[in-house]
Amino acid sequence: MKAITTIGLLVLSNIFMTLAWYGHLKFKDLKWFENLGLISIILISWGLALFEYFFQVPANKIGFKENGGPFTLMQLKVIQEVITLIVFTIFSLLFFKNETFKWNHAVGFSFLVLAVYFIFKK
Repeated sequence: MKAITTIGLLVLSNIFMTLAWYGHLKFKDLKWFENLGLISIILISWGLALFEYFFQVPANKIGFKENGGPFTLMQLKVIQEVITLIVFTIFSLLFFKNETFKWNHAVGFSFLVLAVYFIFKK
């Protein structure tokens, strides 16, 4: 159960992180945000990133082996990176129609999945 909770919280965290880091790139398409300056965009992104921490910190606390969780620190980091790539890929394909998923992306992601395999190998 702690593994599922940890992964679920990491997914939520990464959704907010992706919105904070890349969502502002679509602000020009939204009437309310089209004329915002850089400082305003930074503050909005910072506000979104706050929600990232609301999920990331508990995920690491619950999931960390030394706190009774199922994952080592290295495993937590690699899980988080793979989730980040999955969330980012879905986000970029949904919101940035000019972005495409190419064979080299699939190869690179496959290597990251292999990283998960090797990190979890005893």
